Amino acid sequence: MRIRIALSATLAALGLMFLLPAAGHAHGDTLKVVVTGQRTGHVTADITWENDGDAVDETVAATVNAVSVDGSRTMGPWRLVRDPAAAPAGWTTAEALPPGTWKVSVEVGFPALGKDELEVGVPVVDPAPTTGAGTTATGTTDSATGGTPAVSAPTPASASASGSGSDAAPAPSGTQAASGGEGAAVWWTTAGVAATALAGAGVGLLLRRRRMRGACRTS
Repeated sequence: MRIRIALSATLAALGLMFLLPAAGHAHGDTLKVVVTGQRTGHVTADITWENDGDAVDETVAATVNAVSVDGSRTMGPWRLVRDPAAAPAGWTTAEALPPGTWKVSVEVGFPALGKDELEVGVPVVDPAPTTGAGTTATGTTDSATGGTPAVSAPTPASASASGSGSDAAPAPSGTQAASGGEGAAVWWTTAGVAATALAGAGVGLLLRRRRMRGACRTS
């Protein structure tokens, strides 16, 4: 009984060993590679199984090379990554070709062999147009700032210029009071000096009269 069980297990294992390679080769052993063009400089390609046209589920090991039509420039080798913007069979490059005409070749080595090539043209993309520039006061376009420059307000005329041809403004009242105070101080000073001089003259006359009276009495 044990021998029968062991024999059955061995036959089942052998059957699985033969079935697995058959399942692995159901798609075939070659890939169909079609270079479809470019999108914003990124090379695009479709990769399917040659026999049934199914998309490749495995990671693809591929190299992408590009040569300019005149042979002066080369780009690559790059690898292919899945293209999220395309069908399941779509692949693309992370790098982008510069503008120009390129002969692109794609060679796949895993999970099977396949290759293709195509001449691809990458156009020159014009820069986005700028918004309308403003116009300066003189009518010319101000392309640097894109707007109308601020016009400075006219400088007001100075007080001396606006008052030319008219009488001079009177001095402030404070100045007049100051000048009046100075005049009063000078007047009081002069009056004091004069009063002092008169008083001295009067005292001198009194002293002289007293001396004359004393001389008369002694004589």
